[in-house]
Amino acid sequence: MTSGTILPGIPGYEEFHHWISIPFCLLYLVGIMGNCTILHIVRTDPRLHQPMYYFLAMLSLTDMGMSMPTMISLFRVLWSISREIQFSTCVVQMFFIHTFSFTESSVLLAMAFDRYVAICHPLRYATILTPRLIMKIGIAALLRSACAMIPLLARLAFFPFCHSHILSHSYCLHQDMIRLACADTLFNVIYGLLLVVVLWGMDSLGIFVSYVYILHSILKIASREGRLKALNTCASHICVVLILYVPMMGLSIVHRFAKHSSPLIHIFMAHIYLLVPPVLNPIIYSVKTKQIRQGVLYLLLRTKTGSTMS
Repeated sequence: MTSGTILPGIPGYEEFHHWISIPFCLLYLVGIMGNCTILHIVRTDPRLHQPMYYFLAMLSLTDMGMSMPTMISLFRVLWSISREIQFSTCVVQMFFIHTFSFTESSVLLAMAFDRYVAICHPLRYATILTPRLIMKIGIAALLRSACAMIPLLARLAFFPFCHSHILSHSYCLHQDMIRLACADTLFNVIYGLLLVVVLWGMDSLGIFVSYVYILHSILKIASREGRLKALNTCASHICVVLILYVPMMGLSIVHRFAKHSSPLIHIFMAHIYLLVPPVLNPIIYSVKTKQIRQGVLYLLLRTKTGSTMS
């Protein structure tokens, strides 16, 4: 495919695109600022140089990696700069979106393992989750996701696209691109489905098993306060898992079983999938985690004090 594809924006609301861009701009701004704040606090506060917060920093990086590739193409459409995107740019955007989506799932599995070790083996926590192991987990999660995407995108480059070049979203997704191909896409369909089942399936199964062991250990705690405290340390992670997996499953169901539904449904689900986790994850951890909350308050007070003195 040599020509570009057309990004639709929000069909039927073209005259309001400039106004619609305002809430999107605010969401991107909140997501970027929230995740950058988490990264800054974890980096600068020695008290947060612990496995749980290293994994939280990884989550912030994958959140930004998943959402930021969509930002330029979305605002080019909404601000009426251009609706066309070149195929090579589309493939790169697709690679980053899907790679970081799979990576985020792996990071959530690593965070579940972190909670399992902290609750079930607290005395061995520091010796099991060493900085070296955490670094290896992060690199392995990224490489696994990136390598898994290469066969799909390499094959996509050789497809002829003789159907309409109009996509369903303001950015490129693999399941959207193969819909436009007029070649045999069976490999891409089956391989893509296997990726979802194997990667997300293994991660979600690992998270589930971790929480089975966690709940088993929590129920052994004698005091009610102790059980609630242990559960509270997992609450943020459970919320983040639901925020990623529920929209992810919804988008997959819409693409596979509701192909002829309103375009607005496809657009709405895709934006929830890519924008909601980066916006809500920092807020959830800032509200539910005392150390992060204290770090945010300290950063705000320090900034306010500095501006007052100047």
